[in-house]
Amino acid sequence: MYRLLFNQVIARFMDAEGVHHATMRALRVIQAAPPAAPLVKRVLGPRDPALAVRAFGLEFPGPLGLAAGFDKDAVAYEALAAFGFGHVEIGTVTGQAQPGNPKPRLWRLVPDRAVINRMGFNNQGSEAAARRLRARRPGTVVGVNIGKTKVVPEAEAAGDYVASAERLAPYADYLVVNVSSPNTPGLRNLQAVEHLRPLLSAVREAADRATEKRVPLLVKIAPDLADDDVDAVADLALELGLDGIIATNTTIGRDGLASDPALVKETGGLSGAPLKARSVEVLRRLKARVGDQLVLVSVGGVENADDVWERLRAGATLVQGYTGMIYGGPLWAYKINRELARRLRGSSYRTLGEVSAGH
Repeated sequence: MYRLLFNQVIARFMDAEGVHHATMRALRVIQAAPPAAPLVKRVLGPRDPALAVRAFGLEFPGPLGLAAGFDKDAVAYEALAAFGFGHVEIGTVTGQAQPGNPKPRLWRLVPDRAVINRMGFNNQGSEAAARRLRARRPGTVVGVNIGKTKVVPEAEAAGDYVASAERLAPYADYLVVNVSSPNTPGLRNLQAVEHLRPLLSAVREAADRATEKRVPLLVKIAPDLADDDVDAVADLALELGLDGIIATNTTIGRDGLASDPALVKETGGLSGAPLKARSVEVLRRLKARVGDQLVLVSVGGVENADDVWERLRAGATLVQGYTGMIYGGPLWAYKINRELARRLRGSSYRTLGEVSAGH
C-alpha cells in the first residue's frame, strides 16, 4: 500500500525535502506527547529478546538503527525509535548553526531506489542539540554524529569538532566523527591519516574532559576511499583505540544509474541501493583488517532483512539505514525486525550476536 502511494503520489507530486519536514513535524508531535512514543514502541519496537545486540557496553534492542541525517537536531529520536529502530544517530551536528546549501538540495531517483542530497549539514548547532539531549529520557540508544561547520577553515577543523564533542559527549551513548560527507568543501580531505590522527585524538581528549563516563568514539568513512586508504583508516582506528568504524557514507559516484540524466547529474551524495555492493565490500575489508577489535557499523544500500542479515554475516555488529525507509515507509524497520526474528528461528543461531560472531 505504501509503495503504491509513494510511487503514484509522493514521488510524483511532492517535494522531497517538504515531505521530510512534514514527517519530522508529525514525529515531533509524537515525541512531545509523553504516552505516544511508548505506545507506538509497544506495537512496533523490536521485542524478540533474540534480536538484542550488545555493543559499546550497551544493550541494543535490535541491530537496525537509523543513520544520521534524518533527525539532524535531536528533536524526534524517541519517536523514531518507537517505529522499530534499535538506535537513532542524530546529526550531523556542527559547532555552529548553519542553514546548509541553497535549495533544491534533495532528489529522489526512484528507478534506482536512491536519493541524491547536498543538504550541507543544515542544523541548529551543537549547543541547541545539547540542550535537547540534556532532557532526554532513558530507553533510546542515541548516537551523536558531529561534523565541520562550513565557514570554519580546514586548518581550524579540529577546534570546531572539539567544541561539539565537549557539548555533546555528556549526553551521547556514542560519538561519531563524520569526515566523509561530500557536501562540505574540504571535509573529505580530513580522511587522510595525517589529518585524521590529530583530529580524532583531539575529539577523544575533549570527550574525556567533558564527562566522567567514557563515551565510545567512532569514525564514519566514505565508500569512495581507495582500498589502501580504507586499510589506513582501520589501522589508525586501532592505533588510537577507537571503538568502531561506520562504513559507509554517501558516494559521489554515478555509475550504472537508470534515472533521469538531469537528476543523475546533480552534485551531492548518492545514497540507497546503488551503494549496496561497495558498502558490503568495504565492510568485509574492514573485518579482515580489524577482526573483533572494533565494532563495525554497516550502512549503505540496506533495503530489507536480507541486507541486514548479509551485513551481520559479513562481520557487522550493527546496521543502519535511511534511504530504505524513504522507499519502504514507516513500518520499514518493524518489518525487517519481524523477518530477522523469523529467519533467526529457522537458523542454527540463537541470537543475532552469534550471527555476527560466527561469520
